[in-house]
Order: sequence, then structure tokens, then C-alpha cells
Amino acid sequence: MGILVLVFIFISLAQHGDADGPESCNHRGGLCRVGTCVSGEYLAQYCFEPIILCCKNLSLATTGS
Repeated sequence: MGILVLVFIFISLAQHGDADGPESCNHRGGLCRVGTCVSGEYLAQYCFEPIILCCKNLSLATTGS
């Protein structure tokens, strides 16, 4: 029964189209975090929507322009 629950969770996470995955987040200078971004970071995208967020440092956002 536990394996079926894990398979269901994996399938439901894989179906979200807005999630780019951890490789994309790390390549763009972000970190994947569960729940919320820490102080000094902002939500840039999702690694696995809606649970795992891709957070980027605020100082990188202001110096990038």
C-alpha cells in the first residue's frame, strides 16, 4: 500500500507543467527548497510544483541588470 502512495505522489508531481526541475533551477543560480524561501531569497520558479520551490538570492536579482 505504501508503494502505491509513493507512485501516486510521484505521478501527481510529474504532471505539473510549470515545474522546470532542479537542474534548471541550479543552472540559473537558484536552490530548490521545500515549503518557503528563506530570508533574503525570492520565489523564482518551481522545482516541483507546488511543494518544492526554486529560490534565488535577492542580491543576485538586483545586480543582474
